[in-house]
Amino acid sequence: MAKGLLMVNTGDGKGKTTAALGQAMRALGHGKRICIIQFIKGSWTYGELLSVKRFRDLLDFHVMGRGFTFQSDNIEKDKSMALEGWNLALSAMHSDKYFMVILDELTYLMTFGLLETQTVIDAFRARNTGLHVMVTGRYAPRELIQAADLVTEMTEVKHPYTSGCQGQKGIEF
Repeated sequence: MAKGLLMVNTGDGKGKTTAALGQAMRALGHGKRICIIQFIKGSWTYGELLSVKRFRDLLDFHVMGRGFTFQSDNIEKDKSMALEGWNLALSAMHSDKYFMVILDELTYLMTFGLLETQTVIDAFRARNTGLHVMVTGRYAPRELIQAADLVTEMTEVKHPYTSGCQGQKGIEF
């Protein structure tokens, strides 16, 4: 059996979630079962939510956040949802159901102190041997980067936001 990789997409540039979704599409193309848990994204209608309906038989997609935590009007509710999402992640990582589990924006839970970094790393080490895990989000803790098998840092070189261009359907969401 191949070794399950711990992969991290981090940095201040655009494309962390998009790259993770691309990885999921690659695996789905090979008939592999995937679980995606989004920790921060809220109730917006994201393009990826519309697309995943086509892969219902192989893809479990869970949105566990209410939006961007640093803009929260109810941090206790956010903490509760984050921990509910983390418990779902633990369950997914210990089942034999998935080829890959993608934990989108998980880094924020560590950055904002909702989860201890060492607790997260310990859970990754205790996962099923062949399970691939992809973590996305800015500010990946140094300890997570050290524990990972593959780390990609997205660096913003130029972004349309800086020239006043708003997010566009099909590009940012």
